[in-house]
Amino acid sequence: MNCKSQQQRAIKAFEDFLSTPLETLLQRHLNTQSSAALSLFHDVAANVPAYKAFLAEREINPATIQTLEEFQKLPAIAKQNYILRYPLADLCRNGQLQVCDMIAASSGSSGKPTFWPRFFTDELQIAIRFEQIFHDSFHADTRRTLAVICFTLGTWVGGIFTTNCCRYLASKGYPITVITPGNNKEEILRVVQELGSARQSLQRGEPPFGFGSSQSTGTAKTATPSPQSAASFEQIVLLGYPPFLKDVIDTGIARGIEWQQYQIKLVMAGEVFSEEWRSLVGERVGSQNPCYDFASLYGTADAGVLGNETPLSICIRRFLAENPDAAKALFGESRLPTLVQYDPCSRFFEVEDGGLLFSGDNGIPLVRYDILDTGGIISYDAMLQFLADWGFNPLENLRSHTQQSPRGIHQLPFVYVFGRSNFTVSYFGANIYPENVTVGLEQPMIQEWVTGKFVLQVQEDADKNRFLSVVVELAPGVEGSEEKKEAIASSILSQLLRLNSEFANYVPPEYQTPQVTLAPMGDSEYFPIGVKHRYTRQ
Repeated sequence: MNCKSQQQRAIKAFEDFLSTPLETLLQRHLNTQSSAALSLFHDVAANVPAYKAFLAEREINPATIQTLEEFQKLPAIAKQNYILRYPLADLCRNGQLQVCDMIAASSGSSGKPTFWPRFFTDELQIAIRFEQIFHDSFHADTRRTLAVICFTLGTWVGGIFTTNCCRYLASKGYPITVITPGNNKEEILRVVQELGSARQSLQRGEPPFGFGSSQSTGTAKTATPSPQSAASFEQIVLLGYPPFLKDVIDTGIARGIEWQQYQIKLVMAGEVFSEEWRSLVGERVGSQNPCYDFASLYGTADAGVLGNETPLSICIRRFLAENPDAAKALFGESRLPTLVQYDPCSRFFEVEDGGLLFSGDNGIPLVRYDILDTGGIISYDAMLQFLADWGFNPLENLRSHTQQSPRGIHQLPFVYVFGRSNFTVSYFGANIYPENVTVGLEQPMIQEWVTGKFVLQVQEDADKNRFLSVVVELAPGVEGSEEKKEAIASSILSQLLRLNSEFANYVPPEYQTPQVTLAPMGDSEYFPIGVKHRYTRQ
């Protein structure tokens, strides 16, 4: 692709994004979802060297794939059999990495990163997911909004990608201003107080900021707004990983911050949380309507945002949380998964053997990609019919909680996600691999104390704060002690920091040290004899 065509591609995509109403974008799937997946397949088969080779090795002629049924018989691709097998450039269209203007990285189980290139136009299609949230949930088309990016900044996908998408909304005319403290808690608290206090002071009739007041010390304790902060934002959106945002909120409360004055909204990604967690955090920030004050993203470094919570999906999930029998009938399990809606024209989902596959365009286009998440899909009509059978109408419920006609009701299908099937756990948005912990237990001296078996899980304390738990099986004849627990925790931590860059950069230092429990060999709860051992629990 030459410079001129690259330029035209960017201009056309941006013009389409700026000029097309959100409602129009969200109705495309009604007629074209299967044809979009087939069109993507033929485009990738013709223009991506790696996928050409992948099909040729399996003696598949792309010309024979003409129906959705034939498409669904294609072999799935995954990180192991596709992404890691071919040169990075060959995974891009025409074997040209230079047609991408950004590269993100994700951590692997060995600590070696996987690189994910993308172009400006790839971000625009993901920006539609953010527009859904900011328009439908937060009414940001009519409210001056400060978007505070609390995701980690750097080569990791969350921070920069989110920043760019929010700025594209501002370009479309939304009164959104973006600031990027990243996961610097002190800076987040300072930003909220100094920029978010403008509206409050003016409403109280106080003089303009800075007149007769001292400057902020930057400690986020009782920051005094500066003259530059009279932006008068009507709401503040915090975007970050759930446990980190809760930590920010709790720290603010401990310092006397009254969150309710800022009209806080939350956009989250990275892990499943309970509706009790949402209610608790909502109460602490003064949320009046959780269905419209929160939104969680189903996102991945592999392909950006795959789906997002909507007021409708949150309303449904909260009903299911209160009715576990209905949840088990719908999902087939007692635990409550993440529930989002998705646009099949952007990310086409399928279910195979209980796992999710998706197809979507990106810097590395993906066709029937196995992301190693377990879950399922439910059509819009099937969801409403199921709920009606249980005596619940979410549309009426949303209408009863809003003074106007409710936003966020679109006939988009649902995807539910339990989490990774490859034994990883998600902690502050970082994927933690059992292999990382294993190395910590294989260090000199420590390996003499343990069998090598452990159970890795993320747990919550009574205040819904998350912590990393590792239950370790002691070797025969070895007695547990505080010294051993501390040494094992220190060894695991050092290897996590060395091998897992997501862990090192996403998880705040005060939450990094795992809580180690030592169990005797053959412990009936964690290490029963004669049962195949699982190294993680969700």
